[in-house]
Amino acid sequence: MTDTRYLTPGYVFESSWEVCNKVGGIYTVLSTRAKTLQERFKDHLFFIGPDVWKGKENPLFSEDLSLYAAWKDYAKSQHGLDIRVGRWNIPGNPIVFLVDFDCFYARKNDIYTQAWLDFQVDSLHAYGDYDEASMFSYAAGKLVESYFRYHQLTTNDNVIYQAHEWMTGLGALYVCKYVPEVATIFTTHATSIGRSIAGNNKPLYDYLFAYNGDQMAGELNMQSKHSIEKQTAHHVDCFTTVSEITANECQELLDKPVDVILMNGFENDFVPQGSQYTAKRRKARSALLNLANKLLGTDLGDDTILVSTSGRYEFKNKGQDVYLEAMNRLNRDKDLRKNVVAFVTVPGWVGEPREDLKERLNSKNKFTTPLYCPYLTHWLHDMSHDKVLDMLKYLGMANAPTDRVKVIFLPCYLNGNDGILNFSYYDIILGNDLTVYPSYYEPWGYTPLESIAFHVPTITSDLAGFGLWVNSLKGRYGTLTDGVKVVHRSDYNYSEVADAIKDTIAEFSTLSAKEINSIRKRAVDLSEKALWKHFIVYYYEAYDVALRKMKARMNENTR
Repeated sequence: MTDTRYLTPGYVFESSWEVCNKVGGIYTVLSTRAKTLQERFKDHLFFIGPDVWKGKENPLFSEDLSLYAAWKDYAKSQHGLDIRVGRWNIPGNPIVFLVDFDCFYARKNDIYTQAWLDFQVDSLHAYGDYDEASMFSYAAGKLVESYFRYHQLTTNDNVIYQAHEWMTGLGALYVCKYVPEVATIFTTHATSIGRSIAGNNKPLYDYLFAYNGDQMAGELNMQSKHSIEKQTAHHVDCFTTVSEITANECQELLDKPVDVILMNGFENDFVPQGSQYTAKRRKARSALLNLANKLLGTDLGDDTILVSTSGRYEFKNKGQDVYLEAMNRLNRDKDLRKNVVAFVTVPGWVGEPREDLKERLNSKNKFTTPLYCPYLTHWLHDMSHDKVLDMLKYLGMANAPTDRVKVIFLPCYLNGNDGILNFSYYDIILGNDLTVYPSYYEPWGYTPLESIAFHVPTITSDLAGFGLWVNSLKGRYGTLTDGVKVVHRSDYNYSEVADAIKDTIAEFSTLSAKEINSIRKRAVDLSEKALWKHFIVYYYEAYDVALRKMKARMNENTR
């Protein structure tokens, strides 16, 4: 149903490094939301991504040579753009433009100079992925210009260009300058400088009001990424982020309040239902217990509590440190009534799957002795400098036979082909009894939301946007019986967080099957309040803000 309060876009372009390129949480945002937008805007919704798969088969992209053939020729001859057009292989199957940006490297110094002259973007201190992202972004901006001019669009066509993260900032600024008839939106999913402050073990929250973003960017060698992010935020028609907690960061570190908060929704159409769910959960639990028993030389039964944490390997920011601390304390907790296996599923610098473990997994025998390193499923390239292994050693956690809590590190992407577990992430997560995501820095937090969608109650923190959202729904802190336990985190209460996690799992171990089923049901009910059908209205609000500002700006320019 169309909301008459808002101006409606005629065309929506969205640009991200993660279009048809699965890297992290932004992929989840875009790919789960696409179907909702496709139903609204049909084939006037376009995603722009980097053609990083050229020459190789991209399972996420189906090229269609008949789509926009004439415009592609025009874009090549007039703008030097090599574009592949097709469909994204996700629900909704939206049109995708994958753009090759390699040709722009030869001109990058001129491009950066112009960005400095036009918008004071500092690219002098660039390193790492800055050049790659910026050349893609520049190509994406030129693509929008080419499409707009070729199809002779005007301000009356209500064209939106939404750019995600600092990696797309240069293109957004290009559109601002060369196609002012397009309304621009910039979405930061996490400020680059805020993430860096947190990741460098500096207290972010108590001192947020006192930090100067530009000064901290210099101190942490983040000048160029911070600069493009800040200037884009200041120059687009509508600046957005994903949660209240990140909005505070933007205000303080980018000196720019956000116009709209775009909370990250979810689609649950890939969550199995009914008997299929029951069968998949049983299969996942069986695989996890079999892995644990073969690695540990134990005979843990189905009453074992299976716990996990997952996500990017950001040891402090994602709370992986405090998770291990909590498991160590839980091992000594007299209130714990059941055995616990705690998985750490974060991709490290993984080498090879363990051959000795593979042999055991292929055997139907039971084993009574643990393997060497009975806490690791894959060998790592640098075993002596891995943070999870370092902390296990520091805590003295070696999965002794007498330990009630065993920790197992799965340092790989769960893509169904890791050589040990061979399950995809979504096929294994539902085998858990609880998940734990006690993040210190987490603008939103898809992992706990995905967990409850799969009927698995979770523990998260109020430094995650998702945790704050749960608290706002409840009017109080979320509890275990709600399906989401929200733990209070600050810069300095690490020990209290570890105890809160420990106590929650110990409490869970005392619950009856009936009580646990009730909690699991409430977890699912809570996840359904975060479906895109509820959150998409924030995007319509952002489109409206951007379009109104564009029209006012264009009217001003014609006077």
